[in-house]
Amino acid sequence: MLKRKLVRAGFFGNGLLLTIVMFNKAGTTPAEILLRSVNDTAIRESAIPDSVFLNSNLNGDISTEALQIGLNSHALKFTNDYIARSKNMLQKIKENSQPYFSIIDSVFCNYDLPLELKYLAVIESQLKSKAVSHVGAVGPWQLMPATARILKLKVTARYDERTHYYKSTKAAAMYLRDLHNQFQDWLLVIAAYNAGPGAVDKAIKRSGSRNFWKLQYFLPTETRLHVKKFIATQYYFEGHGSETTSTKEEIAKFNIMKLAASAFVN
Repeated sequence: MLKRKLVRAGFFGNGLLLTIVMFNKAGTTPAEILLRSVNDTAIRESAIPDSVFLNSNLNGDISTEALQIGLNSHALKFTNDYIARSKNMLQKIKENSQPYFSIIDSVFCNYDLPLELKYLAVIESQLKSKAVSHVGAVGPWQLMPATARILKLKVTARYDERTHYYKSTKAAAMYLRDLHNQFQDWLLVIAAYNAGPGAVDKAIKRSGSRNFWKLQYFLPTETRLHVKKFIATQYYFEGHGSETTSTKEEIAKFNIMKLAASAFVN
């Protein structure tokens, strides 16, 4: 029965199905089966990304809610160091973030964007509407004048809509949506938001890869650090990763685990 469920779910490959069925016949609980599968080096290297971890009570049944995305090993050390250095700053932002996050969440819901993208505004401006960079980017989303005008914001000497929280968030949402339509990978979107899509396209061509962790050194130093700061900031606020802190490949492999968990409980 379990094997038929996994086949119907499309979960058949890389040896994980065989491992799950073998453990199931031995009377092992579903949670233990998935945990052993993740911890098995051969299975982990061939089928499961290192950013997957289980948050489950092994005495109970596993569910799709028990699966969470952790941090890629490439980002883990940076995240620990960044949080240690920036903990006081992050804590202050967190204490005052709710009004700003409420606006951002409502806009991102309308644009069907992952809500975790709100943490981009934390590293861009510390959520400050009047933030100004040394290169002329303004507002919580640090939009440059030309980009802001393309996104239909008014930018004049007398009035700058980049400082308007709702309007600038709406513009940022449109930009993030368009970047994702182009790159289909949230880490590349964050990189393109910082350096521009042309810089990311150039890095893809020079590296021969669309995986951020493989092409990162073909990006400007500021940009690759920007992406890692976003990952670390989200981890500080959420306690785990998400689709916006993972590569497209990692998300695809994580979905295999969700299909397996679904096969157990359905």
